[in-house]
Amino acid sequence: MAAPSCRAATFCRWIVPVLSLVLVLAVLAAPPAWAQHTQPAAGDGAEAHAATGGSAGHGEVGNAHASNDHGGSDHGADGYDDDHASDDHEDDHDADHDADHDVGHGAADGHGGAPHLDGAELGLLWVLPFAGILLSIALFPLTAPTFWHHHFGKVASFWAACFIVPFTLVFGPQLALFELLHTGLLEYVPFIILLGSLFTVAGGVRVTGSLRGTPLVNTIMLLIGTAIASWMGTTGAAMLLIRPLLRANERRRFRVHTVVFFIFLVANIGGSLTPLGDPPLFLGFLKGVPFFWPTAQMFVPMVLLAVALLTIYYVLDSYIYRQEEPLPPEPGGTRLGLEGGINILLLGGIVGGVLLSGVWRPGIEFAVYHVEVELQNLVRDGLLISIAMLSLRLTSGESRRLNGFSWFPILEVAKLFAGIFVTIIPAIAILRAGTAGALEPIVSAVSADGEPVQYMYFWLTGILSSFLDNAPTYLVFFNTAGGDAEVLTGPLQSTLLAISAGAVFMGANTYIGNAPNFMVRAIAQEQGVPMPSFFGYMVWSGIFLMPLFVVMTFIFFI
Repeated sequence: MAAPSCRAATFCRWIVPVLSLVLVLAVLAAPPAWAQHTQPAAGDGAEAHAATGGSAGHGEVGNAHASNDHGGSDHGADGYDDDHASDDHEDDHDADHDADHDVGHGAADGHGGAPHLDGAELGLLWVLPFAGILLSIALFPLTAPTFWHHHFGKVASFWAACFIVPFTLVFGPQLALFELLHTGLLEYVPFIILLGSLFTVAGGVRVTGSLRGTPLVNTIMLLIGTAIASWMGTTGAAMLLIRPLLRANERRRFRVHTVVFFIFLVANIGGSLTPLGDPPLFLGFLKGVPFFWPTAQMFVPMVLLAVALLTIYYVLDSYIYRQEEPLPPEPGGTRLGLEGGINILLLGGIVGGVLLSGVWRPGIEFAVYHVEVELQNLVRDGLLISIAMLSLRLTSGESRRLNGFSWFPILEVAKLFAGIFVTIIPAIAILRAGTAGALEPIVSAVSADGEPVQYMYFWLTGILSSFLDNAPTYLVFFNTAGGDAEVLTGPLQSTLLAISAGAVFMGANTYIGNAPNFMVRAIAQEQGVPMPSFFGYMVWSGIFLMPLFVVMTFIFFI
């Protein structure tokens, strides 16, 4: 097994070139003054920071193209990072649009001279590269698995080029550079740093002893993951528990259903009770939604959904378990233990670093070609990288080897989501254009006679979150519903509940709906689980999730 320093070198071989390119572009494009103190003003086109509670008018990015959130924050996401930038992205675009609606095609506006992309000018043809990369992820592993395994990064680069080259020719290099830097610095890089740190730290936690993957044990592990996801984030909970779950089931013949339900519950639905759980809720917290509002309002829907899925899983796994040959006894002792316990504390440090960047607002920004990188986000990313390096130093290499740890899953996610983050730029811009964009019929469907239609908010937020990342989708419909947190947590709290439930719960519909989904898939595949394709996974979610969402619609939103 390679020493920690060798593993770190492997990690650096892909992250260093990316960061170096960003740094070179920053040096070439930055204005003379790199740092500046900013004082939020009520009328500057961006919302002022709230005086208390850390609720700010700035939105989030990270996976916000993700989330994942994707970003990346999502896409976090669980990329909280998505969050941390997505609101900034929204304010940058929306404020620019409001301040100078006539600006277009990369011309500078009054907001610091930043180029501005008006989503109302984009047709749906611009979304074709995004559709292309999704189809590639869905079809190539089935039709050309060997080619895909060795060249998925090149395929992602191809689709990214299919967008950025014509975009540069039509809108100009200034706007293209701005969008790439904005996506890279505020969304993609924070997204990968968050996922990479959680992947590294959680990979150092190893459950020892005999943990047999019986239906009862598996259901209990899913229950534990669902319970802790709201307090340590869906990505943190997923990265912590996926390897122990896979190890417990390594002698089982059928394991796909267990990983699929793990994605449903731990990587998505479990994160619905606090702003720490999922990027959209963290965004709501920063927009003024009280910290424990999701705990009170989302508790009953979350419990009903979780209980239903856990019951279905237990019945399904019990049936499958009876069809398999009895599990042989584990060799050696049966006493359970834990190696790398220090990593549990380090996971807490990661959650603390993410929360810190949401509530600490020093008002210091570094301008890189009109892209304002906030100090608190740089501090957060530095803390996360330091924690990951500390985990590599403090965890036994042999323990990681026995845990099945390798860098391939994070490399796969990093390469594919680089293409996704770039190609999703026009889709998010169109969505943010609201009723002025090509998706006007969808955005307009959430109200009738001036009154919100709750079930349409639930389903439209959910369906778009399944493909476009739940963090920016949440922001769009939050603002469509008025954007006033006091009203949305008061007279219109049913509307905010519909938006929140759709964004969090339906992120489970696809592999790209929430940041940890694809990561869990990659880890499971690397450890020999024949995970379903992109569309194959959607069959699972269509069978088990969609009927439950229909039931929820009648209970809560009609």
